[in-house]
Amino acid sequence: MEQERLGRQEQDILALERRGFAGPGAKERAIREELGLAPVRYYQLLNALLDDPRALAHDPVTVNRLRRLRERRRAGR
Repeated sequence: MEQERLGRQEQDILALERRGFAGPGAKERAIREELGLAPVRYYQLLNALLDDPRALAHDPVTVNRLRRLRERRRAGR
């Protein structure tokens, strides 16, 4: 059985995470303007995506990098 593909919004979230942002607030502004999401909702969706095997199949480099960052943050608490 073939895995279902990521939806457009999920792909757009991963694409935004691949980009670099200069200056404070630039990423949050892009989240609001390009995706139409509140930053809090964006990060909730992103966190769920990191545990989604479809996201890993779609963009393993980005997902693995973000998983490592998440684990580092959790370990630092």
